Amino acid sequence: MIEKEDVLKNSGDRNFILQAVKENGLLIEFADEELRNDKEIALQAVNQDGGALEFLSNDLKADREVVLAAVKNKGWVICYTNDKLKDDREIILEGVKVTGQVLYYASERLRDDKEVVIESVKNKGLIAKYASKRLRQDKEIAEIAIQQDSRAKSYFYL
Repeated sequence: MIEKEDVLKNSGDRNFILQAVKENGLLIEFADEELRNDKEIALQAVNQDGGALEFLSNDLKADREVVLAAVKNKGWVICYTNDKLKDDREIILEGVKVTGQVLYYASERLRDDKEVVIESVKNKGLIAKYASKRLRQDKEIAEIAIQQDSRAKSYFYL
């Protein structure tokens, strides 16, 4: 098993880092900056653990393919990307399917997207708080959210 110390000793060795992140994506944190900007390594890391997105270069945190892979693995990591990708419907929709909490980071436009909000409240009813006012008047969404968590009732205007 590759450990943090091993990565620190080999932080500039591309092949070693590639193998390390296949085993534990979070080990990307200890790789050289150049390797934290390597898309192939980044994709391996976020596919193994979406949380690796936090440690990638700013360029890769803004790369649609990398962010989509990370969000499919661990939805909440959308917080590490830019506003443009927080307005990308496919990315947000994939994220809310993993965890409804992603709605919190979604653009205003996507907080008003019925399909996005339904997917969000299916697994986290209380996230309805961040849906648009228009959708907090929607009976179908209210029923789904309240079924998931009865406390969500307080966020609806019905």
